[in-house]
Amino acid sequence: MHNLVIDIGNTNSKAAIFNDRSMLHFQVMKALTPEMVLELVREYQVDCSSISSVSAELEEVIDTLKTNTSYVPFSTKVNTGIQSNYNSQDTLGLDRWAKMIAAHHYYNGKNCFVIDAGTCITYDLLSSDSVYNGGSISLGIDMRFQALHHYTGRLPVVTWDRTAEIPEGRDTHTAIQHGVLAGVMNEVEGFIARENKENSNLTVLLTGGNGEFLLDQLKNSIFVPQIIYDPYLVLKGLNEVIVFEYVQKN
Repeated sequence: MHNLVIDIGNTNSKAAIFNDRSMLHFQVMKALTPEMVLELVREYQVDCSSISSVSAELEEVIDTLKTNTSYVPFSTKVNTGIQSNYNSQDTLGLDRWAKMIAAHHYYNGKNCFVIDAGTCITYDLLSSDSVYNGGSISLGIDMRFQALHHYTGRLPVVTWDRTAEIPEGRDTHTAIQHGVLAGVMNEVEGFIARENKENSNLTVLLTGGNGEFLLDQLKNSIFVPQIIYDPYLVLKGLNEVIVFEYVQKN
């Protein structure tokens, strides 16, 4: 059974083809069109599909999926066995919920602390007994650079190299880089340290567009044995919804 899952992010769209739970194909797209979806459906003979997005602009894409595949709608009401104590489930981000579903299947029985470094940085814990109590949402790295420029009169917009070491602040440019990047890492390590105090045998899952940067910066930290880098966590969660729905119906 070939499944097509699509995650619509704030910057890019990501699509993956799964054969059951094995990923066969992954791609990133700046814009998603019905034609692109139909090409994937035909090339991989897709049986089922799902998409993570609340955008009304994607009606044509969803119609294409409904017409050419067995379409499985995804919302935070879909549950594969997690007890959610989140007070506003209807406003919970679909990507956050998909990550909890993925953690529940792929890392079942572990206390999973999921850190997604994307447009925002989100922190979510799924307990070893599959209970979700919520988490935290923080400014993403690029957002922090932009905010310094936007809310001040003279500070420039500063770019950063995801593969370079965090520089020392010896001029305005590097001072901004150091402040933002070191600040992010202090935040991330602080969150992990706090969760370690409250939860034994913690597994830290890093994901998101800047997840690899976090992984590189944490390579010499005391948390290394706990860390797993899983860039496809949202897509795995969406695929798990399809698998779960298929099993339920059959």
